[in-house]
Amino acid sequence: MVRLLPLAVFVFMTASAPAADPALKLTLRSRSSPPGEPEVPATEKAVTWDPKKTAIVVCDMWDRHWCKSAEARVGELAGPMNDMLKAARKQGVFVIHAPSTCTAFYKGTPQRKRAMEAPFAKTPIELAKSERWGTAWNWPDKKREGVLPIDDSDMGCDCKTKCEIRGPWTRQIAAIVIAAEDAITDDGQEAWNLLTDRKIENVILCGVHLNMCVLGRPFAIRQMVKLGKSVALMRDMTDTMYDPNRPGANSHFEGTDKVVAHVERYWCPSFVSTDLTGKPSFKFKADTR
Repeated sequence: MVRLLPLAVFVFMTASAPAADPALKLTLRSRSSPPGEPEVPATEKAVTWDPKKTAIVVCDMWDRHWCKSAEARVGELAGPMNDMLKAARKQGVFVIHAPSTCTAFYKGTPQRKRAMEAPFAKTPIELAKSERWGTAWNWPDKKREGVLPIDDSDMGCDCKTKCEIRGPWTRQIAAIVIAAEDAITDDGQEAWNLLTDRKIENVILCGVHLNMCVLGRPFAIRQMVKLGKSVALMRDMTDTMYDPNRPGANSHFEGTDKVVAHVERYWCPSFVSTDLTGKPSFKFKADTR
């Protein structure tokens, strides 16, 4: 026999249940100072973002890479990134997958169509047009940022035997799930159309590589900042192309930290995935610091 609770008890239990808090509570780290001025210490600020007005862009998490070390790190990062994206979706964040030059792999999928068919929206400034590595490119802005703190002029392969530079990637790494509600694009105008259609104000960047594509691609940090979005880098969900035998840092991971600091100083703040997942931030196994 089922015993029913008195109505008064039921009403009390319902009324006293805590309401879910859908807001994204982020701790943003920045160190803003213009080129030529002394670098300032990092400061942190707690902010609250509306998840419905926030997008995460996954940059160039390809299935393969010409550098074997870089490919291995992407493989290590992919699982934790997928877990982070699951947590973000549950909070209502929109996810854009941006595997540059590989969007044809997804031709005909609802996620690719979503980007292609989003209503056109005029950008407040002209989008970058010069091309590099298969997409439009936002080059360093000398008026806004200093030179990168690491020497990546050799393209950054940190393997003992240098790898041949080529383009072996064909898609995004399969360990990162592209959910039904996500979108796929590597095009700046398509990305802007998606953001405008959803009234998205905040853009979070993750993926690789920070000193190159995460800064320069048409959907990435430089372009989104110039377009007026509130931009943040998820600093534990990125990597660099950097060989520590070149000037700049004593290890690959110290080099990444220095590029993160460069971004925090000249472009946008950063935070760690813990703010979305409640779990410890990601760290590469080889980073023994």
